[in-house]
Amino acid sequence: MDERDALLAAAVEAYEPEAARRLVEDGADPDRVPPDGTTPLLRAVEGGSPAMVTALLGDACPRLPEAEQGRLIDAARRWYEEGAERRLRRLTGAAGPADTVRALDSEFECVAEITLGERTVRAGHGAVLTLLEWEFGVLPPVEELVARAVRHRGEGEGEDHVDRAASLLVLIHRHSARTWAETTAFRHDPDPWRRGLAADAVRDRLWQLSWPFPADASRRDEEWEACTRILFEWEPEETDPHALARILQALRHTGTDLSGHEDIALRRAGHPAPEVRREVPGLFVRPLSPDALRAVRDLCRDVDAAVRAESAEVLAEQEPGEGDRELMAALLRDTDPEVVSRTVRAFARGADHSAGAAEALVRFLDADDPDVRLNAAYGLYLRDDPRTLEAYDRVAPLGRLPADDPRLEGRWRFTSRNGVGIPGSGAPATG
Repeated sequence: MDERDALLAAAVEAYEPEAARRLVEDGADPDRVPPDGTTPLLRAVEGGSPAMVTALLGDACPRLPEAEQGRLIDAARRWYEEGAERRLRRLTGAAGPADTVRALDSEFECVAEITLGERTVRAGHGAVLTLLEWEFGVLPPVEELVARAVRHRGEGEGEDHVDRAASLLVLIHRHSARTWAETTAFRHDPDPWRRGLAADAVRDRLWQLSWPFPADASRRDEEWEACTRILFEWEPEETDPHALARILQALRHTGTDLSGHEDIALRRAGHPAPEVRREVPGLFVRPLSPDALRAVRDLCRDVDAAVRAESAEVLAEQEPGEGDRELMAALLRDTDPEVVSRTVRAFARGADHSAGAAEALVRFLDADDPDVRLNAAYGLYLRDDPRTLEAYDRVAPLGRLPADDPRLEGRWRFTSRNGVGIPGSGAPATG
């Protein structure tokens, strides 16, 4: 066995998709057939991680014979239909409770990781099946894709489960009129989770339509208007909080009929379900009208932390009015760390450039969270505060950050703008 193939087998076993992708790019063979007949790609399929399967697939359709494509699809279907834990228990013969943890399979999607005995699998076989079918040109009924998407509801994984994400991805990329009609028809389904999925499909279609579309702009506009019409007609009729929250989130992507957005937001601002109220601040048009501003201020005092965080981000964009500085100060002292973190981020980029705002940011330069520290330093740079370089010195080390993170530019932009420490500038070097 080639060393790269051995490393690929280890990466598949350890659920390291990025390592597996690099190994395949470097020449490791995902289709190599060992003595037991289970290729790395087949083991990835049975392992239930769509991220790993995606890393190994590459251009699988032309390279794999139909029989092998069918074998992979059949393996995924068997695991999905039997259920990961049940099949794993039968294969291992292990007794006792399974060790189950929630695993992040990709940047945004999660899945249950189940260990019995010495074997571990992830319960993402629905997503794996959906992705394999799409790769190999198999188009299951829309009803079946929707059923896979909502299978894990109520398990703490419903909204970001890999099975749901894969179904949505395929539904919005199947561009036939029939598929779209059947998908959006689920807005009338008795099951609120299926209605919520239909709302997310409209949201994702709007996002897809926002890409450059020069070849057929008129068709794009027609589809955009049709999606918007669905949401505006649907919203007043929806009574379930879960489905309603998905509709409001989708409405945030329409970018049309802005007065209609505000009317909806004001009507839903006092909704008893926090998941609905969380979507309200993002619907308001900026700059906020007096009615919207009053609603956002009230939501900044909401009992739900996520509602407060969403509202703080909107309020921070506005020039502070009477009482707003005190309200922001309260949010910066919030008992919930996530509220504080998001408020600092918004406040740093916000409209308040007073001396008091800079002093408030300085207090976060010693925060435990490195992201909060960096946001505070970046906020000082945006205010051209003379303490900017000192602030950047205090927040280090910052850990691993994307090279294009704009906050990292604060130090050198401040230096360039002010001539600090540049030979011949006449300005003293600091930091």
